[in-house]
Amino acid sequence: MSVLYFLESIRSSFLDTFFSIVTTLGEETVFMAVGMIVFWCVNKYQGYYLLTTGFLGTIINQFLKMLFRIPRPWVLDPKFTIVESAREAASGYSFPSGHTQSSVGIFGGLARSSKDTFLRVICIIACVLVPLSRMYLGVHTPLDVGVSIIIALVLIFAFYPLFKKAENSPKTMYILLAALTLVTIAYLLFVLLFPFPQNTDMHNLESAQKNGYTLLGCMLGLILTYTVDLKYTKFKVKASPLMQIVKVVLGLLLVVLVKEALRAPLDALFSGHLIARTVRYFLMVVVGGVLWPMTFKWFSKTYKGERYNEL
Repeated sequence: MSVLYFLESIRSSFLDTFFSIVTTLGEETVFMAVGMIVFWCVNKYQGYYLLTTGFLGTIINQFLKMLFRIPRPWVLDPKFTIVESAREAASGYSFPSGHTQSSVGIFGGLARSSKDTFLRVICIIACVLVPLSRMYLGVHTPLDVGVSIIIALVLIFAFYPLFKKAENSPKTMYILLAALTLVTIAYLLFVLLFPFPQNTDMHNLESAQKNGYTLLGCMLGLILTYTVDLKYTKFKVKASPLMQIVKVVLGLLLVVLVKEALRAPLDALFSGHLIARTVRYFLMVVVGGVLWPMTFKWFSKTYKGERYNEL
């Protein structure tokens, strides 16, 4: 807590605003957006690498949260105060840090797979600032962010050579996706069937179960996406700079539209059961990974260069 008390002592309105903005880089929407942009515009296998690394990191993170069930810093020490604007998004268990896991996973993965020095530096800065923001805002301890950083880095460096191999080996890719799906199912069974003690926060448990159903839908969607692209779509990522922007903007809007438009109908269809989240996120991934890339043949016609440099 000494580190948190020091950061508390240097707070200012400027730093509060700055770190409140920085911390949003660790949110789910940023992770999904960056992953899809890379998948659509840079390199499909880098996209798979970033997304699956992030998914597995989230599973490990959520598993540890529910296994240890460590309260937030201000609960552990009632004398400690947090930046109030960060309280709403810090409702779950503290250990380990989900924002740190997500940000280091996506930006660390970009730094590992990128050949652009400037982009690597920016990504590394993000990997430092987001964990720092979580401690500055008072919602995580150094242990929370430290463990998340270690997990993310291990996954980043362990998965990279596997996905490089998978570029030329469908068998390797299917093994990776199948293994990650099995891990997702195992996590979902854990949060559904494990005899948690009576003092377990039910809101946190429900959130963990929602994440399990969500991640299962994403993984099943990725398997279908890979299969369809391998056998049929075989889309190209290149396009003119302007068309890349159009591709990203329209694609993200389409995915968000599917996510929000299907929420109520699917909840009604499944009578509020969380399986609706599996179906909804599966369809989101299918729209973003299968249907939208079917338009990329037209976008690729706008590219006039002789070479296309990936990250």
